[in-house]
Amino acid sequence: MAANPVPAAARTLDVLETFRGARRPLSLSELARLTRIPVSTCHGLVRTLEQRGFLYYPSPREVYPTRKLLEIARDIDAHDPVVARLRSALTSLRDVTQETVILGMRQDDAALYLLVLDSPHIVRYTADAGEFKPLHSSSIGKTFLGGMTDDALDAWLRSHPPVRVTANTITTARALKRNLQESRDRGYYMTRGENVADVMAIAAPVNAGSAQLAIAIAGPLHRMEEHREKHVERLRATVRAIERQTHG
Repeated sequence: MAANPVPAAARTLDVLETFRGARRPLSLSELARLTRIPVSTCHGLVRTLEQRGFLYYPSPREVYPTRKLLEIARDIDAHDPVVARLRSALTSLRDVTQETVILGMRQDDAALYLLVLDSPHIVRYTADAGEFKPLHSSSIGKTFLGGMTDDALDAWLRSHPPVRVTANTITTARALKRNLQESRDRGYYMTRGENVADVMAIAAPVNAGSAQLAIAIAGPLHRMEEHREKHVERLRATVRAIERQTHG
C-alpha cells in the first residue's frame, strides 16, 4: 500500500466505497459527512464523476453510481493475466472442497486478495477481491513470511512486530517464527482463528510467474478441521497442476 497516497484519488475511491456501504442513493451533504470530505470538495468530485458517467441523479437531490463501474470491472477481470490462467483450477478446488478459495499476492507489507471464490455453504468465510490482510495473521500472508530468509524475516519482524487481530493471533516474534518453521516443515501454512475468529484457513505458495502468489482454502473452523487432511492434499494437487501448466 502506498506510503503517500494521492489525496484526490483517495477521496474519489472513498466516495465510491461509501456508496457500497450505504447501498442507497445519497445526498451531497450525506456523502460529504460519511466520507469526511469538505462539501465544496465533495461537490467537485461528484460533478467530475457525473460528467465521466460514473454517477447519476435518480432524484433531484441524490446521486448514485451507474453500471459503468461494473462494466469496467468486468472488462478488467476478463483480461487479468494471472486470474485468467488460474481461475479454472481454483474453481475446481472450490467445487471439490466446498469451501472458499482465495488467490493472493504480496503487496508491500500486506497480502492482497486477487480472487475470491465463495463457498456454496450459507455459513462460510467471506471476503472480497481487493482486500488487504496482515502478513502475520492470515494464512496467505504467512506463506510470504515463510518464504523469507531467516535474516530477512528477523529484519521484517523488528520493524513490524505482530499485532493482535483476534484473541488467537500470534503476537510475539519468537512464536511466529516457530509457527512459520513448523509450516515450512509440513509444506503448508495455517491459521486457526488468528485473523477471523472461528475461521480456519490453509495456504500454500504457488509459482505461477514473477509475482509472489499463494492459494488458500478457508471456512468455519469446525468444518475445516473435519476435512483438513483432504483439503491439504487437494491444495497440494492444485498447486502442482498450476505449476505444471505454467512452466510446461
